[in-house]
Amino acid sequence: MADEPLVLGIETSCDETGVGIVRGTTLLANDIASSVEEHARFGGVVPEVASRAHLEAMVPTIERALKQAGVSAKDLDGIAVTAGPGLAGALLVGVSAAKAYAYALGKPLYGVNHLASHICVDQLEHGPLPEPTMALLVSGGHSSLLLAPDITSDVRPMGSTIDDAAGEAFDKIARVLDLGFPGGPVIDRLAKEGDPTAIAFPRGLTGPRDPAYDFSFSGLKTAVARWIEAKRRAGEEVPVRDVAASFQEAVVDVLTRKAVRACKDEGVDHLMIGGGVAANSRLRALAEERCERAGIRLRVPRPGLCTDNGAMVAALGAEMVARNRPASDLGLSADSSLPVTDPHVPGHTHGHSHDHDHLHELSKDNLYS
Repeated sequence: MADEPLVLGIETSCDETGVGIVRGTTLLANDIASSVEEHARFGGVVPEVASRAHLEAMVPTIERALKQAGVSAKDLDGIAVTAGPGLAGALLVGVSAAKAYAYALGKPLYGVNHLASHICVDQLEHGPLPEPTMALLVSGGHSSLLLAPDITSDVRPMGSTIDDAAGEAFDKIARVLDLGFPGGPVIDRLAKEGDPTAIAFPRGLTGPRDPAYDFSFSGLKTAVARWIEAKRRAGEEVPVRDVAASFQEAVVDVLTRKAVRACKDEGVDHLMIGGGVAANSRLRALAEERCERAGIRLRVPRPGLCTDNGAMVAALGAEMVARNRPASDLGLSADSSLPVTDPHVPGHTHGHSHDHDHLHELSKDNLYS
């Protein structure tokens, strides 16, 4: 047990300051400070507000996580951090903090990919990932189908969002219905009391000539908004629960249909679903139903591990350490559009000619103690 890597992970890609600590595939701590309340009055995430909130929350969140895990910072085998994709200013706070801790502690630094982390977190719940893993990631900024033969070095995009991601569509429809922000949880709740077949909303990109694995939710979003407007113009009451249920059904129908198709086409017998929207109860239920029918095993982490968190970053960092992947150097920078094909950012990726490796040696005296 003791030889499994003990890794701290920092996640600041959006409005959650997440710090997680794992030992191998065992979760020891997962602490989150969310600034969602501060964004609610703007109806969406404001990057500057998020960055400032990360700055204020960072040290207390790390200290709470270390306490929760019952470990000391000097016991860590590595520090992992989301290097991208995400909001540039928000990512910078996390990357700067991770570099400072890694330098002060003399520990290796691993800049990892936000999307690959969302896949890797499932190891904390259901044990080692099968290889290859087929993953459907659905969140505010991403709806992606990914095939991962090796989560630390080989992640292949099968399909992605052409316009609005599923999470964005939930937020926008919630706004049209005056349900507040974020929209996902409230639509999920109202949909349970509505009729998913009440209104026939369109299923984007499901025609015979459309890309098999890509997603588009902007047409659906527009259709729902127009339907609501027409009702209001006619002075009729909007059946909010039926709209929520019918809209949600249109989203999860397309997501699950394409994911199951990708598994069949690639001959992969299991599907992992992650990202914030994976907390949606209807998505889970329909995926379960369709996977069972297709003979596919479904893996979905519990809701608390689906939304952005530090545990997922620590999980991928621990996997990097376990597989002897090269650490990132201290010249690591945040990359707001880091491609999913880069699960992590090894050293010397930004053309630094001088060698950073000696910095770890220098800091062995432990500036932290």
